Parts: sequence; structure tokens; C-alpha cells
Amino acid sequence: MLKEETAPGDDAKTPRHAAVLGGAGPRNALGDLHALQTLSGHFARSLRHLLEPMLRRPVRIAAEPLSVVRLDAYLDGRGDALAAYALITMPPLAGHAVAVIDGPMVFELLDLFYGGTGQVPSPLPAELPASAEAIIRRIGRGIAERLAATWGEVAQIAFAFERFETNPVMIPDIDGEDRVVATRFAIALADSRSVAIDILYPAAALKPVAGALGARVKGKRGGDPAWFSGLTRAVMEVKLPVRSVLAEPVIQLSRLVALKPGDIIPISFGPEIPLFVADNRFARGSVGAANGRAALRVARIETLPDEDIA
Repeated sequence: MLKEETAPGDDAKTPRHAAVLGGAGPRNALGDLHALQTLSGHFARSLRHLLEPMLRRPVRIAAEPLSVVRLDAYLDGRGDALAAYALITMPPLAGHAVAVIDGPMVFELLDLFYGGTGQVPSPLPAELPASAEAIIRRIGRGIAERLAATWGEVAQIAFAFERFETNPVMIPDIDGEDRVVATRFAIALADSRSVAIDILYPAAALKPVAGALGARVKGKRGGDPAWFSGLTRAVMEVKLPVRSVLAEPVIQLSRLVALKPGDIIPISFGPEIPLFVADNRFARGSVGAANGRAALRVARIETLPDEDIA
């Protein structure tokens, strides 16, 4: 559920965001941000379609429970972690939404863009290089387009990428004491690494649509978002058998029963071989070697039915 802050002297039953977003007590118009939590789930699935072609691999994205925090508290929680801060206008609402993109993801995408394998420098540089600008702009524009489409379910907000900053001090319109609605999208990559994209909405800017955000939006599934988020993370830890098949020759039974040590069965295979997850064909790739061991270089992911992972 929504994480909330309370101030000294406040009624413990009254959410701290009630006064900021125009609510009037425990049953304020915003409620528990039901609509925004649902929209975040829908946006997570849309974000997956943006990132997979750029990362050239399948990813899983979980929309975590929302929180309302002071901007300085959010930044303190990040510490010195490197990030790009994409500024997104949201007319007719005032101010900017901010997409916070983890630095390691930017470096991985940058290496892939220039023909690499997605290597992330270790240790991570203190600053993002100028060459990362195109990557950040592409992500920023993609996020803005998908926010506009997703938010259309409750309000017509014309989200548009404006620019990005690498120093959070340069975020406009929001002071450190101002509250933001923080939405985190945890991204599990194929090699078990995890990164995140956070989207911050100035709480004061959301006041005109507080009623819509407090309403319950009918989605494809109901239930507690925190429960679904936890379930998604647990599912990501499930181990599945993965196998590749070089060839599947066919021989007569008479020859099979007559086989003896030293006999040779000719086989042939094309430039790509299939990769199976359980009994399902998941990808195709070429055989090679990596770190002294036989390996499969994935060339393409097979088309799969759309999944409700958000």
C-alpha cells in the first residue's frame, strides 16, 4: 500500500499528503492513490516494450508501491548513486515530473548502442559521459510518450520530455522540503542484475487531479498492489531449465539397435539453433565460446504471447 509520512501533532489517521493534495481528512479525495497505483502497473508493462529493444534482451519490470516523501529525503536515500534526471513537462499541470534513470542502465545502453555487449564500467565513473546524451533523450521521450498514453485512462496530461540534468540540484520547481509522489519501477535484467527507474511527481502539481487519482480504476486485475509487487519479485527468483538443441537426426530403428561404439551418426545444423525454456522455444542464436566454455549467443527472441507482468 501507499507509504505515507505524518508530521508531529497531526492526526495519525490523516495521511500527510491530504493537505498537500487537497484532501480533507482521512477520507480525502486522493485516498490511497488507487488510480495512480493502477496506472503505474499499466505503465510498467509499457516501459518493458520501450526497454527490451534497447537492451536486446527480455526484462521484467515490477511497479512498486507508491510513496509520498520530501524531495530531500528521496535524494538522501539515493546517496551518491549516479543517475540521469529527465525533466518532463505535464501540461495543463504545472511543474515537471522527473524520471530518475540509474547510471548503470545508462552505461549498459551506451555500450550496446556502440556495438558492445552491454558492459558496465567497474567502478562506475563519477559522471555520465557526453556520449550518453542521445540515450538519455531517447529514454526520456519514450517515458513521456508512455506516461501520456497511460494517464489518458484518468486525465488528459500532455507529458513531454524537455531536457535532462545530472545534478539533482538543477531540478526546477521543487524545493528540498516539497513533497513528491515517488513511483519506482524495479527492472530485473536477464543476468539477475537489478536497476530502477523512478518517476517523481510534485505533490502540489497533482492537486487539480487529486479526485481522479483517488478513484478506483478498473484494471485487468484487482487486489493489493504491494502483494502483486511482492509476488512478481518472488516469481523472478524461480529457476527454469534452459537447454539448446544442436540437431535432431532421424535414423531407422534397425540402424539404432545395431549401433556400436565407434559408429558415426552424421548431423547438420544451420547458422542458428533454438534455445528452449522448459518445453517452449524461447530464442535462437549461434554456437560459440565464452570464458573457455561452449556458449550460445542469442540472436533473437521468439515472439511470445503478451504477459501481464506489470
